[in-house]
Order: sequence, then structure tokens, then C-alpha cells
Amino acid sequence: MPARLADRSPHKGDSGRVREKRVSNEANKKTVEKMWLALSQMDWETLKSCLHPEVHYRDVPTEDPGAHGPENVVKRLSIAWDHLEKQDQVLHHIAADGDVVFLDHTETWTFKSGETVQHTFATLHEMKDGLIFRWSDYWDVQNFVGQFPKWFLEEMARHSAAEFTN
Repeated sequence: MPARLADRSPHKGDSGRVREKRVSNEANKKTVEKMWLALSQMDWETLKSCLHPEVHYRDVPTEDPGAHGPENVVKRLSIAWDHLEKQDQVLHHIAADGDVVFLDHTETWTFKSGETVQHTFATLHEMKDGLIFRWSDYWDVQNFVGQFPKWFLEEMARHSAAEFTN
């Protein structure tokens, strides 16, 4: 059986022996829910508080390498979010098994210019020390991007991964 992330995060106890930091399924789900609420509210400080310092966020179906670290995650998200009036979410399912939390949800993006797009995502979160260590979004690129207004696609094309990598 492969080791879980918690097994890779030893902490020294008072006796000097290594002990594992275990976080309950419910606590992990609450952290993920808190992060997604912060994202929909564009509350970047609360969102960052849910992310492990070594977090890696990526949109799996794209060629984009993603973002490493909380600050770069926010930079990457801001490329789109800076153009949104609001982002609503409907949670369909959330499940946790140890240090893995799965989320099935639908997002509705309302652009400042009035257009609206909607898409369903499956998101896998790997937790470490009670924080999100890996955040992987899975979605249908053609379906979602096909709904974007032309001006937004042009805006997105002006950005590169170099903007949110160190």
C-alpha cells in the first residue's frame, strides 16, 4: 500500500520520536470548503491560509504547468478573476479519504461585461499538515473555453506561465 502524504510529514514529539500528524476527513473537507468559499468571494488572504506553502495548483487538461506556492496560485487565478463580477458555485459532492478530498461542483462565472459561462469541474485535493498541498482541476476544455467571450480569450492569450512561476 502506498504511503499517504501524512506518512511523509513526520513531526518530533516531546520524546524526540517521530510522530505523524493526522488530520480527520471532516477537518480536511472543512479546509477545502473554506478555500472554495474564499475563492468564490475573491478573498485571497483566506484562500492562501488554506494552502500549504508548497502547494501546486494546475488545470490538468491544459498544457499550462500550473502554479507553485500560495502567492503564485493567487496570481494565476487573478488573471481570470480580475475580469469577473462574481463566481458562484454549486457543490454536488465532496468526499474525503485520509489526505485526499474530492470535490464535484459547478461554477458560474459572471464577467464584468455581463456574459455568463457555466461548467462542471472535478477537483482533487491532496492535503499535507491539514492544508491543500496539491490542487488539480479536471474539466472539459472545449466545452468551458468555448463559452468564453472573444475578448476574454484574447486577454488570456496575453498571459504566460512565467507570470506565476518563480
